[in-house]
Amino acid sequence: MKFLQCPALFIVTLFLAPISHALDMNFRSVVPGVYAHIGETGMRTYDNEGMNANSGFIVTDQGVVVVDSGSTWKVAERIHTAIRKVTTQPVKYVINTGGQDHRWLGNGYFKAQGTEIVAAHTAIDDMNARGAMQLQGLAGELKDKVAGTEVVLPTRTFEKREVLRLGDREIHLIHFHGGHTPGDSVVWLPKERVLFSGDMVYVDRLLGVLPFSNATRWLASFAEMETLQPQVIVPGHGEVCDLTKAQRESRDYLHQLVEHMRRAVDDMVDLQKAINSLDQSAWKHLANYDLLKGGNASRVYLEMESR
Repeated sequence: MKFLQCPALFIVTLFLAPISHALDMNFRSVVPGVYAHIGETGMRTYDNEGMNANSGFIVTDQGVVVVDSGSTWKVAERIHTAIRKVTTQPVKYVINTGGQDHRWLGNGYFKAQGTEIVAAHTAIDDMNARGAMQLQGLAGELKDKVAGTEVVLPTRTFEKREVLRLGDREIHLIHFHGGHTPGDSVVWLPKERVLFSGDMVYVDRLLGVLPFSNATRWLASFAEMETLQPQVIVPGHGEVCDLTKAQRESRDYLHQLVEHMRRAVDDMVDLQKAINSLDQSAWKHLANYDLLKGGNASRVYLEMESR
């Protein structure tokens, strides 16, 4: 009864208690039968459940194809719930476009539904190498929201290209050279000229060159992707865009990093001077610019140094 005599203490306790917000997986139509969820452009948080990335699904008259299974079992379940609001067709395939956690750690949910999961062979090696570490990192951030999530690898792989024919759709899976992760792939709908780029394309936020990335291969992959001439791109991060925006905010930035650091290494300029002389301000309007620009520059320098 002493607690009832201290209403102020109750109010303070109420405000200090953590409030759990369920992630809202909203999918919008890109072209008829093709849907995309646009994730937050910030970093992973408890509230966004590690799903600071885009995903999508493709509806056919014989089933659904999911592009990236999400960051956790619960996120994958929400993706499936969103699909059921659009169609009663079953999910036949899940495609993982790379080895980043939010591309594939929801696989366990879909495997439990009997869904076939597909990724490039190179992505499997990356998932094996980093999966446990990714899951541990998410558990520290997401706590209870990671419940049920396990490292579940794709059940089917391809080397460079595979075509899925399902109902009235022809869906091309293409692995070029990797980039942000070694197993990065794209999902290409040639009839609709729609591309799910995975982490090959970042818009509205600065891309991240991470310890497992390779900027040179990333640029080579981008060049091959350009030959497809997509009309609509669902990027890995940021709003649905056209090729011109993808070139400006991903390709051109990578090109500047690679060319500047290649010259610096060839001229034997040390790392700190190379970073200090790199003007990245053309991309300062992008989210996460201050957070990522230094690490991007440093890692590309080290990549050039190891040629």
